[in-house]
Amino acid sequence: MLGSIRRQLGLVRGGTSFRLLFLSTLVSGLGTWMAVIALTVDVFDRTHSAKWVSALLIADFLPAVAIGLTLGPVVDRISRKLLMVGADVVRFAVFAALPFADSPLRVVILAGVAGFATGFARPAAYAGLPNLVPDADLPTANSVLRTVDNLTATTGTLLGGAISAAAGPHPVYAINAATFALSALLLAGLPGRLLRAAEVPSKGHWQDLVEGFALVRRSRPLLAVFVAWNLMGLANATVNVAEVALAKVSFNAGDFGFGLLWTASGIGLVFGAFFAASSLAKRGLATVYGGGLALMAFGFAAAAVSPNVWVAVWCVALTGLGNGAVVVYNSLLVQRGAPDAFRGRAFAVLMSAYFALVGLGMIAAGPIVDRFGARWAYAGAGALGAVAAVAGLALARGVREEPAPEAKPVPAA
Repeated sequence: MLGSIRRQLGLVRGGTSFRLLFLSTLVSGLGTWMAVIALTVDVFDRTHSAKWVSALLIADFLPAVAIGLTLGPVVDRISRKLLMVGADVVRFAVFAALPFADSPLRVVILAGVAGFATGFARPAAYAGLPNLVPDADLPTANSVLRTVDNLTATTGTLLGGAISAAAGPHPVYAINAATFALSALLLAGLPGRLLRAAEVPSKGHWQDLVEGFALVRRSRPLLAVFVAWNLMGLANATVNVAEVALAKVSFNAGDFGFGLLWTASGIGLVFGAFFAASSLAKRGLATVYGGGLALMAFGFAAAAVSPNVWVAVWCVALTGLGNGAVVVYNSLLVQRGAPDAFRGRAFAVLMSAYFALVGLGMIAAGPIVDRFGARWAYAGAGALGAVAAVAGLALARGVREEPAPEAKPVPAA
């Protein structure tokens, strides 16, 4: 563990560009997760309707689906630095305006605008990451950023809930606006030429879009992510819907039990991402990728047969551990499997497919949980996760662990 800490701290200290991206991820992630709670509380308090909360959640991830399906090449054609800074400026404006939104509809619309900006920022950041660090440090760099993502998710939701309970959602909106302003200033210090090594002349937007989909189909690392992670996305969607029923109905553990399961999952995510790079150094990529997926599947199945919440909490923590590691390996597979000039659209396509399937899975999971109960839903998620693990292991086996050869580039302006 001390070795992992030293490597990660050394990477943050050693490179100015990566340190700026790290700090940007930290401050904006903390504010974002605080705001997730505040937005949910705000919409529910205004409407007392779960339908409006559902609309809010859809507004958050639907733009990412639309971007991946229609606008993915933009992430490669436009300066990635400009996309990331611009997204932070847009999100700053959104959260500065939210305290003045006088209807739930306007809150949802503004949340959708923020989600649209995020849909460009995340693929741009992870597509540009391999250009900021030496290739040998790329697994550690992914591990650092995903660990920070998961830490801010855990701490941000706690802070957001506490502040919203004490003073309402508006102070949280102001804090989040400030974090995006600071993030934009940090990212402005990044040399834009580093985030994109080269550019490929466009063949037209729709042809570029088709090439992005074709790359996912013919690149084995990208295909591994597309098949295995989308299957696991359906399992995750089922569990997300069933978790509250598992805690409150199956285990009769009330809101405390639900919070306990949520916290255990978050802690598992943090440690899974943190140790992902060191695990990869000891074993092959296919082994750790398939193993992480298998750990998630085992956690789902074990939670389904747990006698009480005190046993299930360890199962959920194992699921989070696998999840945190697999997300790091997903990023690495895409970064290694797609040339720089196509990496942005590859991330956008894969993210859009995952979010689309999660949305559909959550719609289907409601009736399944109501009809068969949370335990059977978890068992089904475990079976689906096992299929994902086998597919991930098979498709990742033999994948090269060095960068993909570049497409014929022209120097970036």
